[in-house]
Amino acid sequence: MKRRNFLRSGLAGAAGLAVLDRSAIAGDVNRGSNEIIYRTLGKTGLQIPVVSFGVMRSDNSSLVKAAWDAGIRMFDTAHGYMNGRNEEMLGNYFSSVPRDSFVIATKVKPAGVDQRTGLPSKETTAQDFLAKFDLSLQRLKMEYVDILYMHAVDSVEMVRHKEIVNTMLDLKKEGRVRFIGISTHKNEPLVINTMAEDGIWDVVLTSYNFKQTYLGDMNSALEAAGKAGMGVVAMKTMAGGWLDKEKTRAVNPQAALKWVLSNPNVHTTIPGITAFDQLTADLQVMTDITLTAAENDDLLAGGSFQGLYCNACSNCKPGCPNNLPIPELMRAYMYAYGYGNLGMASELITETAVDVDPCAGCDACTATCVKGFNIREKITDISRLASVPHDFFA
Repeated sequence: MKRRNFLRSGLAGAAGLAVLDRSAIAGDVNRGSNEIIYRTLGKTGLQIPVVSFGVMRSDNSSLVKAAWDAGIRMFDTAHGYMNGRNEEMLGNYFSSVPRDSFVIATKVKPAGVDQRTGLPSKETTAQDFLAKFDLSLQRLKMEYVDILYMHAVDSVEMVRHKEIVNTMLDLKKEGRVRFIGISTHKNEPLVINTMAEDGIWDVVLTSYNFKQTYLGDMNSALEAAGKAGMGVVAMKTMAGGWLDKEKTRAVNPQAALKWVLSNPNVHTTIPGITAFDQLTADLQVMTDITLTAAENDDLLAGGSFQGLYCNACSNCKPGCPNNLPIPELMRAYMYAYGYGNLGMASELITETAVDVDPCAGCDACTATCVKGFNIREKITDISRLASVPHDFFA
């Protein structure tokens, strides 16, 4: 959809909203059929629309401007997205926007974390973490970020990594970071409950969607986060976006977002937005989170498909004689076939250090998936990226 058509069909009452008036809006508020719904991001006190912008795959500043004009106020990026171009794009756009009128969240992934165990190594240092963050600030052209996440954490050991945690706390004291958090898309209940116990974390960014098979554990963890005053930001809300590799059946994006927001412990969502028609659909949810009967039926129907989203439950791993990082490989598969993002898939394959077709010649595998994925077939398919240099996709 071209930008002029998007603006012509923009939401009444949303377009042209220039600043986030934190003093005028309290809590979860919907002031009318065309008014934006805000929730308070836990103890941060930030009052943010229930739909924010996941900028991971977007390099279009016109799309960011359209989102800003329509009332989106939080923009989520990371040090590694698009080899830094993502942060640079946001920095260039927001350099002309009043700094106190938007929220920027970025993420830094610690070096040397074992993809199979989630455990740190001698390469996992505060120095590396801080150097990456300093570069992120330069790219963003900002003196501070509102939220800094330790990225892709899936173990208690990383939640409590003293060097990095203390570095993040120091950045907060120095004013270069307003709030600190963790992002997680594996072992999420364990990570969230540990964060809640420790009491030092402001925000968690977590996978949460209707295709997860351990929703009881997730809902309990989100409740614990709420009691601890943590802000909760949901990602992977659309479970890969598609229910099949061939992309013949899409996840209903509005239904998926509304389902996530039906949990009051979730404060905002960061759907990945790469096109104006996606933005239009997401903006409609920003003013109406009521899940209709038809939308609920869509989700129920989608539940009968395997989909592309991997729970990362790791139930499959004991059956793999080669100890392959199966959840990470399944996530790379989703990035490639769901998101159409070969760059992200390739980066993840590189981090796992697997070879092309690592299952070849193995006849002792008993790994099975709770969702029925053909694990060997998917690994054989996606591991082909191991033979393609990552910078080919840069």
